[in-house]
Amino acid sequence: MALASPYPEVEIPNTSVPEAVLAAGRERPDAPALVDGLKGDVITHGQLAQYVDRVAANLHARGLRKGDVVAVFCPNTQWFPVVFHGIAAAGCVMSPINSLYTPDEIAFQLKDSGAKILITISLFMDRATAAAEKSPVDEIIVLDGAEGHANLFDLLGADAPSVTVDFDPANDLVTLPYSSGTTGLPKGVMLTHRNLVANVTQCLPLLKTTADERIIAVLPFFHIYGLTVLMNQGLALGGTVVTLPRFELEDFLRTIQDHKITRAFVAPPILLALAKHPMVDQYDLSSLTSILSGAAPLDEQLALAVEQRLRAKGGEVIVAQGYGMTELSPVSHTSPDPGALPPGFTGEVPKGSVGFAIPNTECRLVDPATGQDAAPGERGELWVRGPQVMKGYLNNEEATRSTVDAEGWLHTGDVAVVDEHGIYTVVDRVKELIKYKGYQVAPAELEAVLLNHPEIADAAVIGVPDKESGEELPKAYVVRAAGSDLSEESVMAFMAERVAPHKKIRFVEFIDEVPKSSAGKILRKELKARA
Repeated sequence: MALASPYPEVEIPNTSVPEAVLAAGRERPDAPALVDGLKGDVITHGQLAQYVDRVAANLHARGLRKGDVVAVFCPNTQWFPVVFHGIAAAGCVMSPINSLYTPDEIAFQLKDSGAKILITISLFMDRATAAAEKSPVDEIIVLDGAEGHANLFDLLGADAPSVTVDFDPANDLVTLPYSSGTTGLPKGVMLTHRNLVANVTQCLPLLKTTADERIIAVLPFFHIYGLTVLMNQGLALGGTVVTLPRFELEDFLRTIQDHKITRAFVAPPILLALAKHPMVDQYDLSSLTSILSGAAPLDEQLALAVEQRLRAKGGEVIVAQGYGMTELSPVSHTSPDPGALPPGFTGEVPKGSVGFAIPNTECRLVDPATGQDAAPGERGELWVRGPQVMKGYLNNEEATRSTVDAEGWLHTGDVAVVDEHGIYTVVDRVKELIKYKGYQVAPAELEAVLLNHPEIADAAVIGVPDKESGEELPKAYVVRAAGSDLSEESVMAFMAERVAPHKKIRFVEFIDEVPKSSAGKILRKELKARA
């Protein structure tokens, strides 16, 4: 049975992402849109619109056309939104690359996405250059400058004529992030202009905001959570997005204090620091009214601990969480602000829940064993249908069909329950994906790397609980090759050289044989039972 959102449906503008997201700012051209949290540099909403026009024009002048892919490999800066919206306004597709990726991982994404240009920063040039040698691109643009390469000023040049693109928002891609989905290797997630415009529009009714909202953007824009919820939603409000290149607790706290941040979107590890670190007491965080957690499950007691600690210092902050995935652009559920509860609901949203389905979103809870809808009050795999559901996986129809069925239901792989008010709580997952500090870690990807080791005959990877963070850490079960005396330390060192830090193997156990089904599928449940 399809369960509708308790919120009235919203009208979704049939327009491009830049046109929709930058609309509110045009009414306040002199107000700050983007602020560098460390340096204090400001880009106003009026300047942002001008810069976006210039980036689009100069990309077009370089020969890029509608549908061409531009990879962006850089941390959060106030120029990231300029580059993203410039790429989008040119009709091109932005494929964001994780800032922690190794050259091999970058090269895979460049090749798979068909990227024609790579935009990066000088600090990342060693990895960018090594990746481009394996998967060549037409040009590498270095925003802060590098000899022999175009830079930000070239993208903002005044000579190129403005471009006009004829958009088909429902079909034209705007971004191509990479996700492992419910299982397997990373895949390009095809998100259209309509997907992203819809998701921002759907979320706004659950926020009680003003144009004076000041949002701290520490979660990476290369992650769809940061791209949609922090960056595009913040700009669509006509508010101010304050950027930080990475999470450093002292910088994070000082930025909240000095810039009077009102709203923070974070992942659970940041909340753990807010709950326990003594440094928190040195800063005035009373401007914060909302902290929303996403990207990984949030423990109820941790949410309450952060609320109590910050309120004790004079604030009125509310800590809550939402739910989504890259394939959902990313939001399907979230906890509303107190002044934005659904019609007829007067209670409180439990801290351990992910709140309500957002407008224009239908859900089903399906028994994974039978394929039938779960009985009322029973748990089931969460299926979602709505305008935020991806177009599909790039060049991978089989994976698309296994994730989105013929009726448009996206099978999330997560197990949830829903109460009589329409409040959802995620309780388990049927998918194999490991979530570590908000990042996705695909066991199949790590297994493929492990099997390249000459002394490893077979391997399997699972996530094991980390009691401190409440998340999972990758653990490898390894079968040594005949005659090998391979050590745990050497396996971990081998992996550390080949994958991003969040994908590193944290534990190794040697076994005689990896348990597998008759079809050759790794029986991860057996490994989890012995972990």
